[in-house]
Amino acid sequence: MKHLTILVPDGQNNLSSIVGAYKIFSRANEYWKGLGKKELFTIQLAGISKKVDFYDGLFSVKPHTHISSITKTNLIIIPSLNHNYEKAVKGNKEVIDWIAKQYKHGAEVASICTGAFLLASSGLLDGKTCSTHWAVAENFRKMFDKVDLQTDKLITDENGIYTNGGAYSFLNLILYLVEKYYDRQTAIYCSKVFQIEMDRNSQSAFILFKGQKLHSDETIKKAQTYMENNLHEKISVEQLSAKFSVGRRNFDRRFIKATGNTPIEYLQRVKIESAKKALETSRKTVNEVMYDVGYSDVKAFREVFRKVTGISPIEYRSKYNKEASV
Repeated sequence: MKHLTILVPDGQNNLSSIVGAYKIFSRANEYWKGLGKKELFTIQLAGISKKVDFYDGLFSVKPHTHISSITKTNLIIIPSLNHNYEKAVKGNKEVIDWIAKQYKHGAEVASICTGAFLLASSGLLDGKTCSTHWAVAENFRKMFDKVDLQTDKLITDENGIYTNGGAYSFLNLILYLVEKYYDRQTAIYCSKVFQIEMDRNSQSAFILFKGQKLHSDETIKKAQTYMENNLHEKISVEQLSAKFSVGRRNFDRRFIKATGNTPIEYLQRVKIESAKKALETSRKTVNEVMYDVGYSDVKAFREVFRKVTGISPIEYRSKYNKEASV
């Protein structure tokens, strides 16, 4: 029988991803037993404290065991740390070291939402792709510049390490792992019991782009603000670099270093974020929204919109603006 460890780190306050992972894997085990097979996993909650409080003591979890008592495990699930990720990273060095040691001895590791901060602190994500909640992407890139962060992806799967996007999208990761360890039929069964949509692979449509400004390049910040305030205009990178008296190649280099995007990518994301808000809140046609954010070519607008959100402008409006869709 395989062993599954669901971690309960100190100093964090996300209960749902611990309970959700425990319930779905327990149900998958029951389903297998009902088919006359043996349970696939022994499931244990493990941490470094006898009790961990959540939501100001409203709930608490008493892990089955201390991590030091688990010498061999097959799969480790790191729950979300909510917004306490920096505090949690500092207070869980023993957990971080244990994760790295277990991976070295053959365990696979899955992180949920901001649990990626704990996983990245082990060094296991260096040189690999990773996802986390889009809202913390900027801080993550700052803290772990050796990791290839891809927040559009809902799930990443690389060398026995799995990560996922934000909040309740962890349910999709758990289904993915159930299919990987059990089979497709068991995943479908869990999908139906827990009413989780199968095969979701993107969180792009949920991303709110707020602009990456946690950097110290004041010229690039001014360029970003200029882009945001002049969405209706067709702005070229040559115009921007000239406006701020920086050579084109140097401007590109500084912009990428500061924001993680090229100037063109940044401009596209700012324009599409504005288009998304208009499609969510107004009765404007797709063409009207397109012109408002400085596009005149319908095909180009649709292509960029789909690239950023994963769906078309019409699909986006019907999903988030029921009134306009009628």
